[in-house]
Amino acid sequence: MKSLDTIPTGKIERAGKLVKTGVKIGGNYVKYYGKKLVDPQTSKDTLDQDNAEDIYDGLKSLKGSALKVAQMLSMEKNLLPSAYVEKFSLSQFSVPPLSAPLVRKTFNKYLGKYPEDIFDEFEKDSVNAASIGQVHRAEKDGKKLAVKIQYPGVAESISSDLALVKPVAIKMFNLKGKDSEKYFKEVEHKLIEETNYILELEQSDEITTACSVIPNMQFPKYYRELSSERILTMDWMEGTHLGEFTRTDFDAQLGNTLGQALWDFYMFQIHKLRQVHADPHPGNFLVSPKGRLIAIDFGCIKQIPEDFYVPYFELAKEENINNDRIFMEKLYELEILTPTDSEEELQFFKALFKEMLTIFTSPFHKETFDFGDEGFWNKIANLSERYSKDEQIRKMNGNRGSKHFLYINRTFFGLYNLLHDLRAKVEVNHFEKYMD
Repeated sequence: MKSLDTIPTGKIERAGKLVKTGVKIGGNYVKYYGKKLVDPQTSKDTLDQDNAEDIYDGLKSLKGSALKVAQMLSMEKNLLPSAYVEKFSLSQFSVPPLSAPLVRKTFNKYLGKYPEDIFDEFEKDSVNAASIGQVHRAEKDGKKLAVKIQYPGVAESISSDLALVKPVAIKMFNLKGKDSEKYFKEVEHKLIEETNYILELEQSDEITTACSVIPNMQFPKYYRELSSERILTMDWMEGTHLGEFTRTDFDAQLGNTLGQALWDFYMFQIHKLRQVHADPHPGNFLVSPKGRLIAIDFGCIKQIPEDFYVPYFELAKEENINNDRIFMEKLYELEILTPTDSEEELQFFKALFKEMLTIFTSPFHKETFDFGDEGFWNKIANLSERYSKDEQIRKMNGNRGSKHFLYINRTFFGLYNLLHDLRAKVEVNHFEKYMD
């Protein structure tokens, strides 16, 4: 894969790149409708593939928050056509790396030395490159290390990047009115945090120390003296990316063991620490040669405030979903329903969220849950498809729920998808034994 000597950092330069991408997409639609005139049975699959490729190609050269949005969308398997999910998932750990001169320049700027002056060994070619940074192998004092280097200009371009992708997001998620701004501010806030590697180091230390009680989990150690706000050094962890592992013919018992570790890791964070690793995509986890799960990235941590945590998990209880008074009370507390809703909106969203929560919270209603059960996934897919085609929902304001839903729901969707890929059967309350 060809390396990058420069990354567009100016607002006009980055906007120009997206405009070129838009022109390509327009051309794809012209070709599609031309074929459709000749053959009315022409499928949209080719259009989706062409658009996904052109959008990804445009974003990967920009890197930063524009590419991060693609990464987030790749986790929404029931929201986008498969062509987009497949292409955008490359942003998790497979994008063009920075060239060696640009890497050396970044080191000199943020650590005051070149990599060869800091480490005994440093591989100039990165081993993987994602949306915000890339990772290099290094060695110092006999220790194998992973060094994450942030792309130049990423932190400074977050606000302007989000302004560029906002119109697409508003259309895709049917957001209307001034209330939609709270969601964009939440995304902006989390992306700014992700570019602060000193914060990531502190979060990593805190969470990995607390979660060390969970069996079959491993975490790297982080090195403050070899890190800065744009460079982060940690232990090199040997293993296979979880996404690659799940495509192998793995043993069912190992899938259950890894799935239980993953479930306990997330439930412990949520219920004990009231903060959570909110970026559960396969690129952030490895499977070690000894069959343990390794978590390697703690840049995106979501704090869970008490006034959201309590009603959110009260709605995870089956008896509360079926108690109309409590159910309605919690929908208002979580801003799913608002005092300005019309009777039509109230009844529509009440029914929608009752059906959605009944399906989505079903793992919490059992002692053991099988995430490989296709019946569960078919229910989610059918619900998503049905409402994506519902004309009524397009007429209503899509601004539903507290801003905290964005990253908490993203966490659960990502977690569920990883457990599905592992075909894991988990003991739902197993994590409670580590809570004391």
